[in-house]
Parts: sequence; C-alpha cells; structure tokens
Amino acid sequence: MNKSSPLLRPLAQALLCAALLSTLTGCVGVMLGGAAAGALATADRRTLGAQADDKSIALKADMRLPKITGEDVHINVNSFNRKVLLTGEVKDEAMKAAVEREVRSIDGVATVMNELVAAGPATYTQRSNDALITTKVKASLVDMKTISATSFKVITERGVVYLMGRVTQREGQVAADVARGVSGVNQVVKVFEYISEDELKEISPRPSTQL
Repeated sequence: MNKSSPLLRPLAQALLCAALLSTLTGCVGVMLGGAAAGALATADRRTLGAQADDKSIALKADMRLPKITGEDVHINVNSFNRKVLLTGEVKDEAMKAAVEREVRSIDGVATVMNELVAAGPATYTQRSNDALITTKVKASLVDMKTISATSFKVITERGVVYLMGRVTQREGQVAADVARGVSGVNQVVKVFEYISEDELKEISPRPSTQL
C-alpha cells in the first residue's frame, strides 16, 4: 500500500482545499488551476446513456423520497452505472424498507444496495468529518500512479467509506487498500462493477500518434 506523501501533488492539494472550504462555508465555488481541471476531465468509463440515467435516478429519488420520509432524515442517493447506493439515517426499519422500495421503482435502476441505518440524523460535525475523509481518500487515490483516481466514486457515512466504479479487481483492491490507510476511516465497502484487464485496455484512451 502506498501511503500518501506529506506533500500532495497539485491536484490532490486542490481537492483537499476544495473540501475544507465547502465543509466550513457550505456551497463555495473553487477555481482549480488548468492542470488540475484538465486531470479531472478524464473520460468516464460509463456510457453517455448510463451517465444520463444516473443523474435522472438521483434527481427522481430526491424528489420522491421526502414524500415518504418527511424532513427530519438524512439520505444520500448515489447511482453509478444504474447501481444505487443508499446511505444515511432514517427513523426506523420500516422507513428504510419503504425508501428502498421507492428507489427500486424508479425507471433505470438495476440494483439497490441499502446501507441506511435507523438512527437520528448525523450531526454537522459528523458530516463535516465524513466530507473531509472523502476528500482525503480522493487525494490519496490521485497520489497513486497505478490507478486512475477519476474512475472511482467515494462516499463516506459515519467513517465508513464506500467505493463505486467500473474497475478491475486489481484497481479495486489498490483503491480499497489506499482508503483503509486514511486516518478516520473505520471501514471500507467495495460497491464495484468489475471489468477485465482486457476490457480496461479497450476503453482506455490511446496515446496520440500525431506529431
């Protein structure tokens, strides 16, 4: 496992600064340098159709769920390649099941991983800590040279880090090991869609041959 170096490279530093600002002040616009912005624009491994479906699924869930749960809950809906991860807190097990049923009924949803817990909503401090852990994990992934950090989606709830993405077994294991080495992480849960090394070669950008 490669621990993150004391001095993170520019993109990692930009990610960390962005999270700290958003954690302290809410929605803050952060301008990244040209190199960092270019690195973040790496091609998504999902099809354009899957990307559109994922946005639609999350939007529909955000609109529907308050009618079931009311306001005094904390639910995060993350969809990656039509695979939905539910995290956060609900009032009881009955509400947890109701939320899952509603999300499963949304067009385009392939599977649902329900990680909701019956508990009071997380405090501002807990959410701030989770946001910081997420960014530290992302920065540590950027610092790895053997995987593409932009191929991973990172979600943290109560110190549990969930990793999503279309990755190979090798990439998934490296990312999980990196996440486990980040301070404050209690557990790492892999929610991957695995592809083969041959598939990775097919979808990876080919180097330009132009002079």
